[in-house]
Amino acid sequence: MHVASLTVDPAYRIGEVDPRLYGSFVEHMGRCVYTGIYEPGHPHADERGFRTDTTALVRELGVPIVRYPGGNFVSGYRWEDGIGPVSERPTRLDLAWRSLETNQVGVNEFVAWARTADVEPLMAVNLGTRGIDAARSLVEYCNLPGGTYWSDLRGGEPYGIKTWCLGNEMDGPWQIGHKTAHEYARLALETAKAMRQVDPSIELVACGSSGRQMPTFGSWEATVLAEAYDAVDYVSAHAYYEQHGDDRDSFLASATDMDAFIEELVATADHVRAVGRHKKRINVSFDEWNVWYLSRFEGETNLEVRERPRLIEDVYSVTDAVVVGNLLISLLRHADRVRIGCLAQLVNVIAPIMTEPGGAAWRQASFHPFALTSAHGRGTVLQLALESPVHETARHGEVPLLDAAAVRSGDQVVIFAVNRSQTTPMSVDVDVRSLPSLSAATHTALFDDDPDAVNTAAEPDRVKPRTLDDPKLDGGRLQAVLPPLSWNMLRLS
Repeated sequence: MHVASLTVDPAYRIGEVDPRLYGSFVEHMGRCVYTGIYEPGHPHADERGFRTDTTALVRELGVPIVRYPGGNFVSGYRWEDGIGPVSERPTRLDLAWRSLETNQVGVNEFVAWARTADVEPLMAVNLGTRGIDAARSLVEYCNLPGGTYWSDLRGGEPYGIKTWCLGNEMDGPWQIGHKTAHEYARLALETAKAMRQVDPSIELVACGSSGRQMPTFGSWEATVLAEAYDAVDYVSAHAYYEQHGDDRDSFLASATDMDAFIEELVATADHVRAVGRHKKRINVSFDEWNVWYLSRFEGETNLEVRERPRLIEDVYSVTDAVVVGNLLISLLRHADRVRIGCLAQLVNVIAPIMTEPGGAAWRQASFHPFALTSAHGRGTVLQLALESPVHETARHGEVPLLDAAAVRSGDQVVIFAVNRSQTTPMSVDVDVRSLPSLSAATHTALFDDDPDAVNTAAEPDRVKPRTLDDPKLDGGRLQAVLPPLSWNMLRLS
């Protein structure tokens, strides 16, 4: 058995968790919207056509904010196509995913669904094929009370959308309307100014790199922020991880790459702040992240043009779920600067929730660590002193076998921990003597004898969390054993 230790002290704090850290993402891609959250005629459809079984799972997942409508989709999107009578809306060819977009769901429908699902919209504007005019008109349509063309066309109460993304992955050559850093920086600045003229209260997210592996990573952010620093509040980060071949050890250590990505991005933003003598700090919106087996995706240029194709409907295993839980630990560890996070995506498309047209909705294995972290990971993130055995990985070098984060809320401390060893349990000694009021503990874990086990429509609960024997808490020390290849939640109260 491996042996590791943690020390928890409330005096050492990282920062408060912004609830938006547990956000997600709905893109007009594949079956995320159509037959995912929206399916008129389904036995569980409400009067608007939204699936109440899906909505119930979204609430259970604990998602407070959802980014919409893309993603690559937004860079060719005309938002005006999605308003007005549904029967009169045009069907368009979406070039991002070579799909037919019927526009049955647009901004009005999405906002109505968001309110039903208890989520806040995070709206993206098209800076690929469009720009300043379309963006400021959309803010007017959504947020102005009335008395202007677009706000009167909306009718009713304003939507009050607070946070907006200035385009999507504009550093990527695959993006419709891809731009250089200088081109995007100028457009982002001028669009931000116009949007704030309409509604000065909004927050804005500038596009950062669409991956740490991008050749322009670092220089892109420096160029964009040098131009637009005072006009934006966040810079975005996107990252996806998958297992390559038989190298599961590297995959299980994916959070080390996310850690480095965040820290390098923050360092770049703070460098621009120092050089420009800016007062505020730019924070991070990690508004796309997940496990995605991109190597299995045939590519959008090979897709047959059709409506709601089945795209990247990855089925997640216990191993994938442990990695997702570990990526959440990384986000928590940087809660002082990562204020928004979006698990991409919410339904069907590399998602924690799956549905069948006319049929069931169920939780993927990755649903569980996300839902439990969202439910119990609210409060102040504490700085842990961690001692762990290490091992060598092909992609990330030497990494600790234990990774963990702790969140304190009132008189409760919750520790999220991952045992990255594929074969060996880990005994963890947790020193909580600085919190003498703690007297009881529970242990919930996600693991399985088969690390490739998955949930399906036929077996929706094949993989689910288990409650283990209560760990021993005595004299300010907690003793717990983490199973091999497991995600764990220790709740001390």
